[in-house]
Amino acid sequence: MPTPLSECHELIVATSNPHKVRELTYLLQPLGLPVYPLPADIDLEPVKEDGNTLAENARKKACGYARQLQRWVIADDTGLQVDALAGKPGVRSARYAGDDAIMAMNLALLIEHMLDVPEEERSARFVCHLCVAAPDGGVALEAYGECHGKIGRQPIGEFGFGYDSVFLVQDGQQTLAELDQQRTAQLGHRGHAARSLIAAWPRG
Repeated sequence: MPTPLSECHELIVATSNPHKVRELTYLLQPLGLPVYPLPADIDLEPVKEDGNTLAENARKKACGYARQLQRWVIADDTGLQVDALAGKPGVRSARYAGDDAIMAMNLALLIEHMLDVPEEERSARFVCHLCVAAPDGGVALEAYGECHGKIGRQPIGEFGFGYDSVFLVQDGQQTLAELDQQRTAQLGHRGHAARSLIAAWPRG
């Protein structure tokens, strides 16, 4: 029998990215649960993100860290899918420029690959998969969210992280990196995924 979500009294975010921890902590406030980053004082075995899909990677991270910590864990895997690049970088969004690439390298490569793409063909979407795993490593709940927009020609904005500074949302006038926390939560992929997760979370 899977462990019921009614026994969940806290969530550990399965990431070392402080931006993701901060964003998910904000988005998950309606659950009324304390949200913590991965503990720094425990020697954890890194979970390989070698799945073929974003959903698979989210499950691997949530379940892998939940088993090690024997605590409730939430993981997200997010990818940028660009139509002109046949859906790339997709599941390799964090490793677009190579397995050891830093985000600036990924961003520079995306801009390079999009140089000759006309405005009407620059459509893209951010896709986010969330997975909550129980302390025994079983999947307890999953959710999904998308944010549609297009790829800009240069980075703009001081908020956000990753590809946010070249991802134009709404009417194409602002990037995700130009939106404050509240607007990002309203329009962004993690916001949509988090609201789906909260809606599916059993009450009582």
